[in-house]
Amino acid sequence: MNAQSQNKGTFLGRSLWFWLGLTAASLAMVAVLATTGAVENKAALMILLIAPAITMIGIVAAVVNRGQAANGSCLAAGEAQRRYIKRVAIFSSLYLATFALMTFLDQEVELPFAVRVMIGVLPGLAVSGIFWAIGRLIVEEQDEFMRMLIIRQSLIASGLALTSASVWGFLEAADIAPHVDAYWFAIIWFFGLGVGAVFNRIQYGTWGAV
Repeated sequence: MNAQSQNKGTFLGRSLWFWLGLTAASLAMVAVLATTGAVENKAALMILLIAPAITMIGIVAAVVNRGQAANGSCLAAGEAQRRYIKRVAIFSSLYLATFALMTFLDQEVELPFAVRVMIGVLPGLAVSGIFWAIGRLIVEEQDEFMRMLIIRQSLIASGLALTSASVWGFLEAADIAPHVDAYWFAIIWFFGLGVGAVFNRIQYGTWGAV
């Protein structure tokens, strides 16, 4: 039974801590490459960001699987959580597809300005879809305790992302730090969900559902 529960608490044989560590390491690697100038091509940096995007999917699945294992049944996750996982998978796939399309066209094809704007917006809209999926999870979740954990994770993620944006923005304004593209703060927000899950675990003994 313990081995079965442990297996349910993993995603593709890996634990939540593995995915959190891998996400942090991949983000740190891309950040170092960007800030040191080792990779100056913006398209190449954006391609490298696919790695943390994929590992964040692992975080989502591992957190949900651990919650299921803690309750002793793979049916423990409610219908709202199952819909949430499907939505995140769809929008994550759309993000990767539109991201790859934008990168390819930017490198290979000379497009009109209006078309470039439309294609450039698509990955951001896909990421917004993940935000929407989290919002729908909060609305649809019937368990008040689980809803509180989700909101708590979201607030921790928002605090981390907004603090990072504010501090870095003032450092940029003072000509102390290099410019960072705005999409980094959405990535920090998603990483903050994992941080929030850890805080949930420490204070309430469960990871939550995001």
